[in-house]
Amino acid sequence: IALLEREGIRVHFPEEQTCCGQPAHTSGFPDESRKVAAHQLTLFPNDWPVVVPSGSCAGMMKHHYPTLFAREPARKAQAEALAARIHELTEFLVNVLGWQPEDRGGECTVVLHTSCSARREMGVHLTGRKLLDALGKVRVAQQDHESECCGFGGTFSVKQPEISGAMVEDKVKALKATGAERVVSADCGCLMNILGHAAWKDRQEGRAAPSLPGEHIARGQAAAVRRHRRGERGEDRVVFAVGHMCAPALVQIDTNSVGGLRQSGTERGSLKDLLAFAPRRICAV
Repeated sequence: IALLEREGIRVHFPEEQTCCGQPAHTSGFPDESRKVAAHQLTLFPNDWPVVVPSGSCAGMMKHHYPTLFAREPARKAQAEALAARIHELTEFLVNVLGWQPEDRGGECTVVLHTSCSARREMGVHLTGRKLLDALGKVRVAQQDHESECCGFGGTFSVKQPEISGAMVEDKVKALKATGAERVVSADCGCLMNILGHAAWKDRQEGRAAPSLPGEHIARGQAAAVRRHRRGERGEDRVVFAVGHMCAPALVQIDTNSVGGLRQSGTERGSLKDLLAFAPRRICAV
């Protein structure tokens, strides 16, 4: 929100918004997902861009809502109209606003991780890199097997904890091997999984300080430009929408004004652990 307001955009946040419905959808419960999605359709009535700080949630709303309501003509029309206005945050900053920040932060090296669905459905690996490349004092390290999943996958990490655990272990090793000071991502679910596993390994090894810090890409952008504000743009408006793991982060823009699971010992955690842990691990601007 801070990044959008910096551009003189008025941000609206519908507090009634909830989950986008993706967990139920990808778990094979279309009726339950449809019920959740139907609620979201009523919350963004104005013809403003809807900005989502989670590529996987944005992908659900943009690409799957219309098919979810394929047998309900009225709601399908609503879903198609909403889908046309959905923007993932980094895509909105780069392609709509033409984000060109003045980097006032310190020099650092980061490594970028993108979630699977966000990468394939919303292209956030491209816009994420452009955002980081625009910061003159930031060097972006390249990880091995960059496109590989971190093992989170929503309910996959709960249903297949051993496979998920092996995947995130490989991902954390690859990220650490870059020598980057921190990992950044546009998806908080991945961050929760990656940083959660890294923190668990640190505890196992008796480390006091985190060996792999991380943050949402928006936080890093905001920190780099925090002492600089551009002039007003007039009356652009957007709506901010919910982010990954149902974090309250979806926002609508008014165009009239333009982790993982908690781990103890060798235990990977449970769905209850995940839901209890998520609100405290979600990154927000």
